[in-house]
Amino acid sequence: MSEHSSKMRQEILEIPAAVDRLLGEGEANIQDAAHRVKQADPRFLITVARGSSDHACTYLKYASELLLKLPVASVGPSVSSIYGSDLRAEGAVCLSVSQSGQSPDIVGMTRSLKASGGMTIAITNNTASRLAEVADAMLPLHAGPELSVAATKTFVTSLVAGLWLLAEVKEDDALIGAIRSLPGHLEKAALCDWSAAAETITGRSLFTLGRGPSYAMSNEAALKIKETCQIHAESYSAAEVLHGPVSIVEEGFPTIVFAARDAAEQATAEAADALAGKGATVFAATDKVTRANSLPVTRTDHWLTDPISAITSFYSMVESVACARGIDPDAPRHLRKVTETV
Repeated sequence: MSEHSSKMRQEILEIPAAVDRLLGEGEANIQDAAHRVKQADPRFLITVARGSSDHACTYLKYASELLLKLPVASVGPSVSSIYGSDLRAEGAVCLSVSQSGQSPDIVGMTRSLKASGGMTIAITNNTASRLAEVADAMLPLHAGPELSVAATKTFVTSLVAGLWLLAEVKEDDALIGAIRSLPGHLEKAALCDWSAAAETITGRSLFTLGRGPSYAMSNEAALKIKETCQIHAESYSAAEVLHGPVSIVEEGFPTIVFAARDAAEQATAEAADALAGKGATVFAATDKVTRANSLPVTRTDHWLTDPISAITSFYSMVESVACARGIDPDAPRHLRKVTETV
């Protein structure tokens, strides 16, 4: 690891092994939770999370709505922790995602939803956490210790654990097979060369874009750029960026576009090309662009797992940008690994 010395880089390269470990050791928990969800026969899902974990929930929102036809609501933990309101959760399955499982507001909202009739599932890397104790079922991430402040392998394993659960509920053998084949694809994804895009991230602002499940990756990317590179980044849906935000685009304005091999890919590519036509320097994770620059991507065995590959490639790039700027990506200023919010 001599040329890639940051803990963040090492943990990015550990993503394939972490996912493989989850697939090897997590099946009993996944099957138990899937059985509970089927028994509950929910009318909708609720997610509880903050930060990167909330971006994982955005991905799972799209996955649930596309796979199970179940609508998903993201609830603000402060509704319970600050405002003291207990939501009615009858008929809901509640997914609480937290790598540490320790934040009081996430734990409190999960407890409240359970008391109000929801079936609660904790997705966490800490099986001894307060969140794991209060939930009806737990999906351990099996990611191993994550020492860098910036979550990478716990984010990816959260995506995989949640998607795997939904695939088992649906009994979607094709998707389950694609999930099981992810480690090999992620090994390649972690080594994808996005250096051309990295060279454009030199100013004080940029856009990240996505649509559908890839919008969640855009959100995560914008956070990581701010967190590790101290550069302002805004995430938008590729369907919305031309409705107002495009006004700030000037010549050379950097933009990174996430896309999967799904029904939104063509429309996302067209949005990328439209921005490029207005002077932006656009790099897109699709070969369907004509004016924007196409990034090398590792496609997986299913369109719903493609975004997981793309964010892995992005992580490798953003770590290199931080290091090139002389910033330690393992210890971003003002931040710590576990944030406990009331």
